[in-house]
Amino acid sequence: MSLNEQILNNHTAFLETLSHRFLDETRVSALKKFTEIGFPTKKDEEYRYTNIREIVEKNYNFFPKESHNITKEQLDLLHLGEENFDWIVFVNGKLCKEFSKISIENAEFLSFNYALNDAAHRDVFEEYFNTITAKNLAFTNLNEAYCKFGFFLKVPKNVIIEKPIHVFYLSQNQEDNTFYNTRNLLIVEEGAKVEIIESHHNFDENYVFTNSVTEIFAHPNSKADWHKVQNDSETSYLVDHTFAKQERDSLATVNTFSFGGKIVRNNLDFIQNGSNVNSFMNGITIIGNEQLVDHHTAVHHNQPNCESYQNYKGIFKDKSHGVFNGKVFVDKIAQKTNAYQQNNNVLLNEGASIDTKPQLEIFADDVKCSHGCTVGQLNKDALFYLRARGISKKEAQALLLYAFANDAIQNIDIEPLKVKIEKLLAEKLEVESTF
Repeated sequence: MSLNEQILNNHTAFLETLSHRFLDETRVSALKKFTEIGFPTKKDEEYRYTNIREIVEKNYNFFPKESHNITKEQLDLLHLGEENFDWIVFVNGKLCKEFSKISIENAEFLSFNYALNDAAHRDVFEEYFNTITAKNLAFTNLNEAYCKFGFFLKVPKNVIIEKPIHVFYLSQNQEDNTFYNTRNLLIVEEGAKVEIIESHHNFDENYVFTNSVTEIFAHPNSKADWHKVQNDSETSYLVDHTFAKQERDSLATVNTFSFGGKIVRNNLDFIQNGSNVNSFMNGITIIGNEQLVDHHTAVHHNQPNCESYQNYKGIFKDKSHGVFNGKVFVDKIAQKTNAYQQNNNVLLNEGASIDTKPQLEIFADDVKCSHGCTVGQLNKDALFYLRARGISKKEAQALLLYAFANDAIQNIDIEPLKVKIEKLLAEKLEVESTF
């Protein structure tokens, strides 16, 4: 049975698992849109360099088994210096309170499913839910049809969430390949501030396919940072769509650190809806074997006096494949826009490849916009300089690559997270970390 047939055949049974039914018509409509669009193929321009046939040719369980035997020790290995953080742990789709540590005050936190069931939050969902997602994409419609598990947080006006919040999505004890549609909704009201870290981990040898959609709303003078740490097993697939809508004087950041997963597709859309908005996107990709990581970004400059900054670094080993497609759209009224976009890549083996395509569409005349990309190998002179000082070839290569990637993490203001990423960098590059 094809995945399309599985999706259609399981939907009625999925709706019956929900204790809330006010979104039933919306879900049915989204499923209809999905079937009309169909999964993207390499004939679609946006998926020209990313073949997802491997994902859609598998059979999946749409109803993950809730029981698990994950231990606290296994979870502790994923934390790495987060003793002073809050963390929210979902296991097999459900919020696991015994593994979570939540000290959030003066803010509304709920699991996504519980928030949908809570009549007190109905107005919030009607105002925000699915209002900035793209309506013409297969995966966003599929998520709307099947979303149940995930994270909801509303930070009220002028509230500063002091502790970073790490959201873990864990899958374990599944007897078959498993399909998750996770949904995140973050609302940061005027003058508020919050930092979120998100990671997915598959503990099974069976495959996990996660189709995730995140909506971020940054109100005036707010600050919302979302850090994606992608270091899953090679029996995991992830398709992620993140949409961030910013009002005047707000600052929003999405950092994406891609080290693991068999196929990872990151779609990121920033919508600047007010003046004096700042948007930051940084990414580091280090992969090998036959892994694929695809970053598709878009910034919509709709108002004047705004800035956006994109800095993506890629290191590709073995037969791995990277894709970067960054778009910047500048509306005719968006004068005084300052947009920077850069994608730099290093190929370490002949079998590794990268397809990179930065794009600008500018309809205003008083702007500063730049974009560029590089694809190459390590600097031979620098390599010779290090080797001449007694450093082995392997260590010299690792040190140069470490320095190449390191500047993409300098804007992280969560010190334990920065240390964690630096350690992962060192681990992937097989160089001894000084941290």
